[in-house]
Amino acid sequence: MSQTTTEPPETPRPVYRQTPLRRAWAFLRNTWRGLTSMRTALVLLFLLALAALPGALLPQWDLNAQKTEEYIVQHGWWGELLDRLQFFDVYSSPWFSAIYLLLMVSLIGCLVPRTGEYFRAMRAGPVLTPRNLARLPHHTKAEVEADPDTVLGEVRRRLRGWRVAERTEADGVRTISAERGYLRETGNLLFHFGMLGLIATFALGAMYSYEGQVIVHADGHEFCNSGVFAYDSFDPGLQVDGTQLSPFCVKVNDFEAEYTDAGQPISYEADVQYQSGEDLTTGTWRDHHLEVNEPLRTAGDRVYLLGHGYAPTFTVTWPDGETRTQTVQWRPTDLTTMLSQGATKFDPPGITDSAERRKNQLAVTGLFAPTAAFHGSILSSSFPELTDPAVAVDIMRGELGTDSGRSQSIFEIDQRMVDAGRLERVARENLRVGESITLDDGTQISFDGVRPWVSLQVSHDPTQGWMLGFAIVMFAGLGASLAVKRRRFWARVSPVGDSGDPDLRRTVVELGGLARTDQAGYGEEFTALSRDILDRTQDRKAH
Repeated sequence: MSQTTTEPPETPRPVYRQTPLRRAWAFLRNTWRGLTSMRTALVLLFLLALAALPGALLPQWDLNAQKTEEYIVQHGWWGELLDRLQFFDVYSSPWFSAIYLLLMVSLIGCLVPRTGEYFRAMRAGPVLTPRNLARLPHHTKAEVEADPDTVLGEVRRRLRGWRVAERTEADGVRTISAERGYLRETGNLLFHFGMLGLIATFALGAMYSYEGQVIVHADGHEFCNSGVFAYDSFDPGLQVDGTQLSPFCVKVNDFEAEYTDAGQPISYEADVQYQSGEDLTTGTWRDHHLEVNEPLRTAGDRVYLLGHGYAPTFTVTWPDGETRTQTVQWRPTDLTTMLSQGATKFDPPGITDSAERRKNQLAVTGLFAPTAAFHGSILSSSFPELTDPAVAVDIMRGELGTDSGRSQSIFEIDQRMVDAGRLERVARENLRVGESITLDDGTQISFDGVRPWVSLQVSHDPTQGWMLGFAIVMFAGLGASLAVKRRRFWARVSPVGDSGDPDLRRTVVELGGLARTDQAGYGEEFTALSRDILDRTQDRKAH
């Protein structure tokens, strides 16, 4: 009679329903893991370097607005497209900031768990001795005539400076585990923390730094860092409103430029005086010799000498005998010959009616050559040094548009006034120093001379010292991670059975080594360690 047995029903496994909340949590968790992986951090670092290339290869609005505008005009639709994509304002663009922030988050997410693992590894002792040392890349085994204590003493002596842990196994077998090269991981962490510090410091610098450019005539004129109004162009950080700038003043007394025979500049030098701190209250001026790439450092700011140019002096004498003299800087259009272009503007004296006054404004526009070279009546410059100055001027009379409320460049007139017929050319002439031109109404305009001007840049960055410190940490960490080898060494000492002779004790010594990274050279080090341990053990027994 057969019996039928029924197996108990299997307990059904719980089914986890993929709720929208769980799916969202899984998505966020996987995204965070991917973002904080070292591979992602390296990709973002590469993308950041790639994104910074347009800032180095293309003109930028905040550095040179004129050159940027010229680039856009020359390249048509392509230049306009790049401008819309903010390729001329790279470091303020959303896409550069996004890469920047993602890299910071990725580095923090990478470094926090790695730092915890590092400290746990530092607190833990060296790992246990493997059972089969023969499987290691570096291995040796020998039988010596010495007791285990003698052998272990030699091993400890030779491994001085290593992290060592001694353990006892079964049957009287004793082992030593040793590790060295923890500075490699320390250097790796220092490198990445230094990089993170540089990124964070760069962001803080963008918030609290400022940079401005100003043109100062090199004939005793001075510039004071008292506000934004003192600059020709000013680029503030996000937290800089221009009301709390570092107080100092700079006076430019003289300027000298040295050129090759081909007109290439060799050096720019300016003799300046400056005041900062208590000097501002005592009126003390301190001398300084300013050169390119050798800034004046004062009040926490740096004053750089960028370049130079020329400012022609014109005097207008009206028919009633009233005179006006102005020296206004003109902008170099050819840096090789310093051929310059500009506009010196005058208001007529003695006219109180604003409409009548606007109709009789004057502007002296044209070209200036420090070393004149005429091709017929066409003026050009043959050398950048001031040896034979001359100007080719157009005298414009009418409404300059300076009272319209719109900003206007000091280097040019408002072309819209010319197009509207409200500003007309009334004379054209080439002039050398001392020569003049007389207009149809008896007004006389003379070219009286030239003064040099220098372009100064003031840079303030309170995070500069921190950036230097983090850069040093980066390079020190990189050097440690490349130079230090992470390696391990094990020794197993097993006593041989008693031979009956108290003076004859034999011990089996098995040594093994492993490099944590693929670096050449540990094989030679392991061989030297092993030979030294075994040879000195034999020598001690012999003596």
